[in-house]
Amino acid sequence: MDANGRARLLPWVTDDGKACLLSPSDSGGFLSRLADEFETAQVVLSEETLSEAKTVLEDVMSPHAEVRYTGIRLAECLADLLRIAESRRLRLPGVGDEGSGS
Repeated sequence: MDANGRARLLPWVTDDGKACLLSPSDSGGFLSRLADEFETAQVVLSEETLSEAKTVLEDVMSPHAEVRYTGIRLAECLADLLRIAESRRLRLPGVGDEGSGS
């Protein structure tokens, strides 16, 4: 649940790229658990991608296409992880309480 009573930013977007938000009343519900599992999977996949990228980038003979693909995958993983970080940041107490005097 959002400690601030605000909607949770989900780790996916709509077909047209808009943010998906979850009502704070769904704390512990199906979508909340699904989002937690999705975030965990994204983190694990990012770790695996980083490991593979290190192998590609350490090999000076890696083909240009492989290096480019690696860069694209790393950028995708970074975007996923930044979205997770933003979602979690917004759920911290006192974050985003502009005008509350804190």
